[in-house]
Amino acid sequence: MTDRPKQVVVLGSTGSIGVSTLDVIARHPDRYQVFALTAQRSFDTLLEQCLRFQPRYAVLVDEEAALKLRQALAETGCRTEVLMGRAALVEVAAQPEVDAVMAAIVGAAGLEPTLAAVRAGKRVLLANKEALVMSGELFMSAVRTSGAELLPIDSEHNAIFQCLPRVTLGRHEPGQGTNQLLGRLGVRRILLTASGGPFRSTPLEQLDTVTPEQACRHPNWSMGQKISVDSATMMNKGLELIEACWLFDATPEQVDIHIHPESVIHSMVEYCDGSVLAQMGNPDMRTPIASGLAWPERIESGVGLLNLFEIGALHFERPDTQRFPCLRLAAEAFSTGGTAAAVLNAANEEAVAAFLERRIRFTRIPAIIEQALGHIPVSAADTVEAVLQADRLAREYARQMIQAEA
Repeated sequence: MTDRPKQVVVLGSTGSIGVSTLDVIARHPDRYQVFALTAQRSFDTLLEQCLRFQPRYAVLVDEEAALKLRQALAETGCRTEVLMGRAALVEVAAQPEVDAVMAAIVGAAGLEPTLAAVRAGKRVLLANKEALVMSGELFMSAVRTSGAELLPIDSEHNAIFQCLPRVTLGRHEPGQGTNQLLGRLGVRRILLTASGGPFRSTPLEQLDTVTPEQACRHPNWSMGQKISVDSATMMNKGLELIEACWLFDATPEQVDIHIHPESVIHSMVEYCDGSVLAQMGNPDMRTPIASGLAWPERIESGVGLLNLFEIGALHFERPDTQRFPCLRLAAEAFSTGGTAAAVLNAANEEAVAAFLERRIRFTRIPAIIEQALGHIPVSAADTVEAVLQADRLAREYARQMIQAEA
């Protein structure tokens, strides 16, 4: 441990992951100091966070909100400098003084600042799965070139990471399932767990009429609206399948998804000798956040201890691909390669937003994604520009499909 506290940037500090990250940081003021906090437009929450943590920078993408924050902080005497716009996210993520970046911006908006942190060689705590889903090989190649430390924060990927021997992710040659990493470690399969969301046992004929409120009522986790709907469609698990393939150099066939309603086992790794290692804990994102901040050490996270005697039985079942077609779509997009996963992600974001606004039915989400995948040409995802172009085209097409249903 160094003498000075590590300087941490929290991209997306007002979301659930950002708030949990700040909770863990607050428990260890001798180890961590907040360098920058960022948000889209959540002025009130970011103001409270700035007054508490006194970061050097605060970034709001929305210009009007940023000007309000600048005035409010000046009136309190807080010396935090307020920046605005997407370029400022990239700027703070790559600052020389920064040691670690929590990448917790939801969706495609997190790609550029997260990639900037990687290219600057930071310890990147990856909670934004979409950045890796969209840019895949480009992202992992940047990790390898820059020497950045990539630590997964999604509870499932962090669990897999903890069940592996001590490894540095991204040091293998990037590729779609070349199996260099898993083969070297003697891993046969990754067992990726899923809660099954709120509609795991809902009759199929009722899915057409479920509401956004029902979809956001996750049985185990407290999450934002978008990720809650992704959990309900299991697109969240589809994105995690793609993320696992890139992080651990696996094929979709090596990642076996198990529905585990209790959300106690966060994922498992099966080895060639028959051993299966599991990471367990209460469903609280502060555990993987603390793991990523302190790795390879352990620190207090504030999470209650797991009492196995109170849990009783643990259950597992295979996912129903008829109920959850997004799992198939994600595996197909990864296997197609190129910009297909960027199209998948963009169409999903548009469809989920439309569902939350009650403009489409729940069952139309996977249908719109599949239409976009069939319509948008796939190209090489070898530049950020190519990835963002695919993202733009997929959004435009998905919006057309949504508008046609209005």
